[in-house]
Amino acid sequence: MPALTLLLASSSPARLATLRSAGVEPRVRVSAVDEVAALAAAEQVHGPLAAADVALLLARAKAEDVVTTLGQDDDADLVLGCDSVLELDGEVHGRPADAAEATERWRRMRGRSGVLHTGHWLVDRRAPEEGGSGGLVGATASTTVHFATLDDAEIAAYVATGEPLRVAGSFTLDGLGAPYVAAVEGDPSNVVGVSLALLRELLRDLGVAWHDLRG
Repeated sequence: MPALTLLLASSSPARLATLRSAGVEPRVRVSAVDEVAALAAAEQVHGPLAAADVALLLARAKAEDVVTTLGQDDDADLVLGCDSVLELDGEVHGRPADAAEATERWRRMRGRSGVLHTGHWLVDRRAPEEGGSGGLVGATASTTVHFATLDDAEIAAYVATGEPLRVAGSFTLDGLGAPYVAAVEGDPSNVVGVSLALLRELLRDLGVAWHDLRG
């Protein structure tokens, strides 16, 4: 039986690699969501959002934006949107705007802990005769990250690689930033950008088994 087609609404190479390592070969279509505008619009209605809710809001916006670009004959069975933010001192942090911001953030993070939240939003596009429900499910996974105590030279060298400017929270667990993460409490794949355990549960809510994506 052919595998169901998962469409990943994200440009993150880390998310794509994580899914591939678990045996899933998703298609990719990047959303055109203006994250700043989407968050501002939501907060105008609901007031300030908790970090976990910010991640879920943006994940939903990305998934639903991509769904609107798909034609009736498009073979994407499921669409997954994800978004990650770092919560530190009650503040929400996405990608830093520049090297100066990344440097300042690492000076605050070193020797301390933050919580990496990743929102997941899954849309079932399968036809009813194929078992589809038209369902929409979402949730946020949260993982506590303990950062190593870096000196200023280590921070400067890491920021100079450019990696911290490309990722939420200014660090990676699966790249050059790995030596600077002392420990994690929770799902490590969530820190990379997609919680495989949570995604499995969301799939089950739609009547889809994980192995249905592997074929």
